[in-house]
Amino acid sequence: MSTGIWVLIAVAAVILAAVIVTLLPLRRRMQLRSRFGPEYDRAVEQSGDRRTAEHELAQRERRHADLDLHDLSAEQKRHYAGRWALVQERFIDDPQESLTEADRLISSILGERGYPTGGFDQQVADLSVEHAAALDHYRAAHAVANHRDSASTEDIRGAIVHYRELFHDLVGAEAGTTKGVQQ
Repeated sequence: MSTGIWVLIAVAAVILAAVIVTLLPLRRRMQLRSRFGPEYDRAVEQSGDRRTAEHELAQRERRHADLDLHDLSAEQKRHYAGRWALVQERFIDDPQESLTEADRLISSILGERGYPTGGFDQQVADLSVEHAAALDHYRAAHAVANHRDSASTEDIRGAIVHYRELFHDLVGAEAGTTKGVQQ
């Protein structure tokens, strides 16, 4: 082969490598955006740097893959649906206690499914991999639960509705009940 052909092959290889180097991060970014939804944007905003946020989200995926997670059985779903109905019924007589029970119920479900139940921030990070759409509900409910003594009944009602959204996402909408606290 002539030198000209070798140069042409080398240039083509360099161009191909440049295209690959450019497209791989773009592809990964699209995958993370798709998987994490609004949580991707939140991570970018919080970190102030897209690469740092993407690294954090990739770490969440790796940690999540190491968890021994499983779905609830039909019996467990019925059990939790019954407990959720009681949470909503209790709201009428004791909104603050209803909120406390909703928070405990979510923690119980998380533990039953195999999620670590330690700190809230780690729970959010772990949930973000498969339940990103429900995280804003969880954050909103948790914020009210942390200030339940000063929360109005309307704030507590809103928190219960937010917990219900997370409940449906974790247990399955068919297991839940929509009776009780209304949106």
